[in-house]
Amino acid sequence: MGVGFIMEPHNDGVSPLITRYKTLLELIETTFDKYAALSAYSCMGHTLTFADVDRLSALFARYLQHGLGLQAGDRIAVQLPNILQFPVVLYGAMRAGLVVVNANPLYTSREIKYQLCDSGAKALVVLSNIAANASEIIRDTQVETVIVTDIADLHPQPKRLIINAVVKHLKKMVPAYSFPNTVSLRDALANTYPEVALADVSPYDLAVLQYTGGTTGVSKGAVLTHRNLAENVWQVVSHMESAFDEGKETFVACLPLYHIYALNLHALGAFSRGAHNILIPNPRDLAALVKEIKRHRMTIFIGINTLFNALCRFSAFQKMDFSSLKLTTSGGMALTEDAAKSWIAVTGNDICEGYGLTETSPVVCGNQAGGIQRGTIGLPVPETELKVIDDDGNRLPNGEAGELCVRGPQVMQGYWNNPVETAKVLSVDGWLKTGDIAVINDDGYVKIVDRKKDMILVSGFNVYPNEVEEIATQMPEILEAAAVGVADECSGEVVKLFVVRVDSTLTEEAVKAFCRQNLTGYKAPKYVEFRDALPKSNVGKILRKELRDS
Repeated sequence: MGVGFIMEPHNDGVSPLITRYKTLLELIETTFDKYAALSAYSCMGHTLTFADVDRLSALFARYLQHGLGLQAGDRIAVQLPNILQFPVVLYGAMRAGLVVVNANPLYTSREIKYQLCDSGAKALVVLSNIAANASEIIRDTQVETVIVTDIADLHPQPKRLIINAVVKHLKKMVPAYSFPNTVSLRDALANTYPEVALADVSPYDLAVLQYTGGTTGVSKGAVLTHRNLAENVWQVVSHMESAFDEGKETFVACLPLYHIYALNLHALGAFSRGAHNILIPNPRDLAALVKEIKRHRMTIFIGINTLFNALCRFSAFQKMDFSSLKLTTSGGMALTEDAAKSWIAVTGNDICEGYGLTETSPVVCGNQAGGIQRGTIGLPVPETELKVIDDDGNRLPNGEAGELCVRGPQVMQGYWNNPVETAKVLSVDGWLKTGDIAVINDDGYVKIVDRKKDMILVSGFNVYPNEVEEIATQMPEILEAAAVGVADECSGEVVKLFVVRVDSTLTEEAVKAFCRQNLTGYKAPKYVEFRDALPKSNVGKILRKELRDS
């Protein structure tokens, strides 16, 4: 194959039957027309058809255009878990020509403030029982209107009242929220505004600002255009065509739609093929998860290593009927041999591991049903070029480890308002440096062998050491701190914080408590170790590698 394997021949197998959309708006409108009568999304016992989501998202688009006066290109932040409102808001925003800014519902006030300010979002859609954090900082942002929804707002009576009443009872333990200008989602959808004027978007218009971190700890918005995302849908569906029976699949959506992996595979890819997505608001509640998927004959399950491990050890899941399950895919973090074997033993289904990044919309590679090479991330999806390079940027031959670089239509345009960080990872001729160390085999299969970045991967979510360290060192009792990832059976990795303290009375629990107040739960350190000093280079840089190896 020569050096720098490029999977061009893989394109020969692409079916001409797979529609290649130019924009997400074209994808959305075509899908609504094509599959109107089919079930689109189910959650907590209620199902919306494609026609239902079409109608509701059109009403939301009308409200955004006529009620709020938002213009094409304006940003709208969406802070929702996997509930029926998510696809309605997502498609409605895109039909109005807005740019979607996905936000983690677990973000602290500090984290959501940064994302709202950096993106310049003019509106925020948020679930009521997690709205308190945003309400603390909303006056310091450009957000003009906050649209609040209760968890069962799109359920029929009497179920809506019952579920919302239970949640409100539980919310007595949750801080109250207050926004200067707010409206309920149900009121927004009850509007009588004129028909929505579908936005005139081009393939190169911004569709989604998807925030990711960096080794500097500064969160950055990956600029993903309509073309980036629409092409990656085509790439993924083409790559997995044999498993995507049009209009007949039932996907289990455990992973959060605000994460680029689930957004692409569920809300765009599966949706575009007329699939039925089963939304799981809280996959950690295994009993509720199993209860929900028992209502349906799932055919495709998309998860991550930690979820596979948890389910395979859960007795109610072990007793399920898996005869309809034909495809399981894994991404977000490395798939362990133990998890893969356990999943096969319980379900009879092998796992197709894949790989991607926020910056690549996200899918780069994937194993295919019938062609799985365990321990690899599979083959590149169509029209994706790969190469590995050494520290000097020289291309390395197949079989040698180097930094993996990607070029293809799914690669982002850059980081939002951040040309310096963009230039560090994206070359003028379109090659993206992933920061991951990989080997490309002669048969084209790719294996990730290490991470160049210091990033920590907790249950598939990125944790960046500098962010944790910056928060920890805000404690006056701490002189220095260094965060590293350590292996964990449940989460893959967890954060361990090494601390040099100036006050000997400072306790591990006090450090953990302070971090939990200022960081999303998965970013907070699970372990704290006090040291007299931290290892450093001759220029004073803390050597995290030595701490990881200690």
